[in-house]
Amino acid sequence: MLHFMKTMDPCGVAHRRKVDVAVVRPRVTDHVEQVCFKTLDLNKVIHLLEDSLTAHMQERHIFVLKKVLRRRHHGFLLRELACITRILHACAEKAMDQPEYSSILCEALQICRLPFLKERVSDELIYAQDVKEFLSHMGYLMRVPDAEVRHRVVESVKSFYTCAAPSKQTHDGPQPTSPGYRLQLLERSDLAQTLFLSMAALEEQPAIKLLLLQTLQILSSSSDMNCALMLSVRGVETICLHMNEFDPSGQFLFYSSEILWNLLDRGSKTEVAAQLSSMECALSLKEAFSHLLLHSARHADVHVRNDLLVLTTLFAEYSSHLLIESSFAKLLVALSTSPELKSHNPVVGKLKLSCSMEDLQMKKLLLNLLVLMSKDSAAIQIFKEEQVMLALLALIKPPAAAPSDSCEARPKSRDWSPVQHEELQLQALAVLATVAPLMLDQFMSSYGTVALLHLLDWCTGPDTFFGHGHSFHATGGRGGKRAHMRHCLRLMRSVTSLAEKTLNQDLCDQGAIHLLLGLLMQMEASPDEEDAVTVEMKSDMQLIISALCESDVHRKELFGTEGVDMVVHFLSRGSGMFYSGLGHNKLLLSTLVCVRLCIVGCYTTEDYFLTRDGAKLLLDLLISSPKCVHAVLLAAVLELCDNPNTVPDVLAWRHADSGRAAPSLLLHVWRREEAELGVSRNQHGGIADPKQPILGHRPLEDEDLMSTPNAPSAAVLEIQENLQAKIYLIFCKMGFQDLPGLSVKDHVTLCLIKRYLDFKVADVWDEIDRELTLEAVRPVTPDQETLRVARQMSQHTAEAVAAEQEGVLQEQVRTASQEEELLYEELKSHWKQRQLAAMSWSDFVSRTSNYDTLKDIKEQREKNAEEVRSMEEDVAPRPEELFIGQMVVSEDGGARAIKLTKTPLMAAAQEEALLSKRERLRFCSSVPVKD
Repeated sequence: MLHFMKTMDPCGVAHRRKVDVAVVRPRVTDHVEQVCFKTLDLNKVIHLLEDSLTAHMQERHIFVLKKVLRRRHHGFLLRELACITRILHACAEKAMDQPEYSSILCEALQICRLPFLKERVSDELIYAQDVKEFLSHMGYLMRVPDAEVRHRVVESVKSFYTCAAPSKQTHDGPQPTSPGYRLQLLERSDLAQTLFLSMAALEEQPAIKLLLLQTLQILSSSSDMNCALMLSVRGVETICLHMNEFDPSGQFLFYSSEILWNLLDRGSKTEVAAQLSSMECALSLKEAFSHLLLHSARHADVHVRNDLLVLTTLFAEYSSHLLIESSFAKLLVALSTSPELKSHNPVVGKLKLSCSMEDLQMKKLLLNLLVLMSKDSAAIQIFKEEQVMLALLALIKPPAAAPSDSCEARPKSRDWSPVQHEELQLQALAVLATVAPLMLDQFMSSYGTVALLHLLDWCTGPDTFFGHGHSFHATGGRGGKRAHMRHCLRLMRSVTSLAEKTLNQDLCDQGAIHLLLGLLMQMEASPDEEDAVTVEMKSDMQLIISALCESDVHRKELFGTEGVDMVVHFLSRGSGMFYSGLGHNKLLLSTLVCVRLCIVGCYTTEDYFLTRDGAKLLLDLLISSPKCVHAVLLAAVLELCDNPNTVPDVLAWRHADSGRAAPSLLLHVWRREEAELGVSRNQHGGIADPKQPILGHRPLEDEDLMSTPNAPSAAVLEIQENLQAKIYLIFCKMGFQDLPGLSVKDHVTLCLIKRYLDFKVADVWDEIDRELTLEAVRPVTPDQETLRVARQMSQHTAEAVAAEQEGVLQEQVRTASQEEELLYEELKSHWKQRQLAAMSWSDFVSRTSNYDTLKDIKEQREKNAEEVRSMEEDVAPRPEELFIGQMVVSEDGGARAIKLTKTPLMAAAQEEALLSKRERLRFCSSVPVKD
């Protein structure tokens, strides 16, 4: 506590004097003692450094600054960071020409390695902006040329991630900030960007550059935000251009590749590729890769070599032309053919590879690069020069045929292991599926078809092979040859789809069609469960057969009954598994492609297909399959209708459940298509708008399409996209009259379909008119008159069709009315018959129960009979008679004969009169006589 004493000055005036009395307190740690001491006013220190009157007092500055740092050697307070930032900035400016200030900066940076101190919990939020500016300024200190200052800056930043968090303080006073506080604010500062930009200034300081690379590697691996900041200052390009500089430690490439990998892994792939896409980066990658290729003595160097290949893969994906221009592509292609072929490249000739997993990984990366570079036509020439096709065909040989008798083959001193050979074989097949169609001449000259069928024969053979299935390409093939067969079929599909006559003929001559058909049905009969790989192979085989049989009648005959049975089998499976996710949708489409390309066009296969109810199976699928298949289905039915035996089958078809006929089904599909197109129709399905009888709402893209030069006609594109044209042509084959199973609504729709071609022609004229209007072109008077007449004819045709549809509806109403009248007449007749039966029964009862009544009736009958006889005697013959001709058909011995007979017209009239008279008398005689 404080005590005050009263003293007297010489003038006799009393004064109170404060006396310091020692107070006993509990002793605390040194950190708290230093913080609790009265601190210097940092604003005065800043004024001392920046004021023009005191700016030259170097010794005074050093003294004061050291005193400030001594009192804060346990860490900077958050509330003081703004002032500390200004002090460090002033010291950095003075250190440019006065090296004495560098020691102050080093001491301050040493304190920066400690956590910041907070006096209140809220300080972390209040002074967050000051912390970000302080951290950003730490990076700016890299501009100081002193090596020790730069070293301390990088070490301080590195310590943020490597130093352990301080133990929690239990005493009162300033406390260290939370462990992640500084790192979070570092991500929001400019520190990472500044460190990257400072790399160019460290060419003469390799030790500091190595430390900086280590720090950047830590920053890039710890945060996505740090990677984004580095990419914003073109960090990938910076690292790539400086990774081949003088390196006494031999670790620049390692840390540079780690940083590039982190930026690729955590940053934007597109941004990384954009920064790599330069000739300087291509040359830098080539130099680094070539160096590591020949001097990769350590295990880490091999990893760095493969990492650089991954970056080169990204480079090739976006800018393969730069690899070609820098000659890097030639080195990579030559390396990809080793060790299968001898190379004259000096770098590849000096290369000594092993069978290690790292070298296997490099080989697989090189094969993958072939696929990416094949997108550039200039790379194909390099492939030809380096004989890539021979190397790939050597890789795909079955294990039994692995030893090559080629004079260019390498010796067997370093063959791949069975597992490694399987991975390379499968990847080579995948690469060939992309490269072979681009190098078809080399593929055929290298006997690629022979190698392909030989591999397929090995896949189907009885030889035991236990696939390891370790690689991506071996999916679904573990324990067998399925993966090899899968990629073999993919390769065969890719080369046959080009419709190269020589290649396809070569495959057919070697029996590819029968081989694939037998394999397909063998897989179908297998008891194993069907998975995605099996379904894909079945689909590929059908597509290969379709490509081989297309536009060749002889090959369609080779397809024969065996192929038709296969197609019918798959069609009969229906579309129940279409959405199974295993690829049955592709299998169904490939089956329909087989119908169009392997069956249609050859009357032998067509007739056999029809006898197997193929057309009826297609119509069954039209009901059960999704809409996306209907275009292919209708196209197959339409092409089959060229065969005269198809139309009777189509007309005789009835759906098993609903009994619907084929014409009714097609009309239903037409109406559904109109509903999707938004065509205006009335409640009965008739034309509602004569100006647009078959058009729906035009999409807005039509105007853009018309404004594009050389763009196809929208009216013609609609024919390809919707189903109406196919349905119209099918009806043209079947006819529009006497179609079975049609309702009134179907007849209304059929009236419209009959004039579809006229409406489509008018649609084209309307499109021409709209294009001229859009381009502000006025046609000449005759052309304008032609357009006007075309519009009028279209409208008149629509009105005529609408009238015909209305007539159909009226006829239906009239027919319904007549049927209703006939029904009522039948009811009346039934009621009258019941009345007559009741009267007859009453008469019978009266006659049998009353003798007088019976006697009267008998007399009445005799009287009536007498009148009839007298009328017959009064009839006199006429001199001239008219006759009625009748056609009489008689059968004699099984043969039919038609005879013409004639009956006198008057005799017929008299006979009719007598019969009528007799009927009246009979009716009268049946009426009881009442007494």
